[in-house]
Amino acid sequence: MAVTDRFAISEKDLSEDFVRASGPGGQNVNKVSTAVQLRFDLAGNDTLPEDVKARAGRLAGSRLILSGEILIQADRFRTRERNREDALERLVALLEKACERPKPRKATKPTLGSKKRRLETKKQRGEIKKMRGRSGAFD
Repeated sequence: MAVTDRFAISEKDLSEDFVRASGPGGQNVNKVSTAVQLRFDLAGNDTLPEDVKARAGRLAGSRLILSGEILIQADRFRTRERNREDALERLVALLEKACERPKPRKATKPTLGSKKRRLETKKQRGEIKKMRGRSGAFD
């Protein structure tokens, strides 16, 4: 399954379990297992580069479980098929976002004008503080 034009994941890294869902569905919800738990073996995956795996792990947050798998629970819809599609879409979206390299931060220096403004406000503040609490009798 293609994630981007350069990266793909294989079906062997995916596993899904169907569990009972909460939410709308009436009595059907108590009888039929329509929610899907999609597991993606991030640690065991050999098609994604290490930097993409690291970013995916950070993006997954609490969905990354101790065994190195990303666990996505989808139970928004009333049918198995739609929940499967939803879980796959969410996984692909997460991996697409992980494939994007963050822009490196460029260090910048403050402008001359901003330095002058900062020093001027410091001088004004100092003058205000110097004028406080003194009466002329003790000088």
